[in-house]
Amino acid sequence: MSGLRLGVDLDGVVADFNSGWIARYNRDFGAALDPAMVTTWNSPTVLTHFRDMGEFWAWARQGPASVFRDLPVYPEAVATLERLAVDHRVVVVSSNHEWAICDTLAWLGEQRVPAPEVHFVWDKPTVDCDVYLDDAPHNLEALAARRPEAVVCRMVQPWNAPLPGVRDVGSWVEFAALVADLAGQASQADLDGQASQADLDGQASQADLDGQASQAAPPARSHNGSPRR
Repeated sequence: MSGLRLGVDLDGVVADFNSGWIARYNRDFGAALDPAMVTTWNSPTVLTHFRDMGEFWAWARQGPASVFRDLPVYPEAVATLERLAVDHRVVVVSSNHEWAICDTLAWLGEQRVPAPEVHFVWDKPTVDCDVYLDDAPHNLEALAARRPEAVVCRMVQPWNAPLPGVRDVGSWVEFAALVADLAGQASQADLDGQASQADLDGQASQADLDGQASQAAPPARSHNGSPRR
């Protein structure tokens, strides 16, 4: 087996986006928000003075670097990805604004995230993977609907909820265990397939030998010594 393609989201999965923007907001506006206050998607419109997400993003991109440049990392995220990358291909699948891409790539390099493949797409099911890990409700719904052959995992967060056809993952340790289990099943399937092919090859070889033996056998003769017709 060549390993699984692991499609991993960044914000809310590897990068602690809410802790990042809240720290910047508190510094800029003298607020006292706490990441534990985030319980819904698009929470900035609930917790801050911004009237909509457009205003929030206009603020988040200000300065020499955007909010995406200095986000903290979730515990065990990078260490787990490093271990998984030994046997599998880590594929970053992130939905982000064009203005945030340079900062995100710099962040990936600085954090040494072992991803040889990075996709910035709004339509995540277009990126082919065996396993997906995401936290956004709309992405999880799309992946479950359009990638039924894949294993779609929800990184459990206060702003998402269980979905049909989606596996819940409560930590990076749980995700690593799930991948190990899936890889073991795939390896067993490969072995079973090889065994079945070997049986077919053996049957074909035996049939060839039987056919050769039949051709090599002398014709039967009658009692008077003449070949039977």
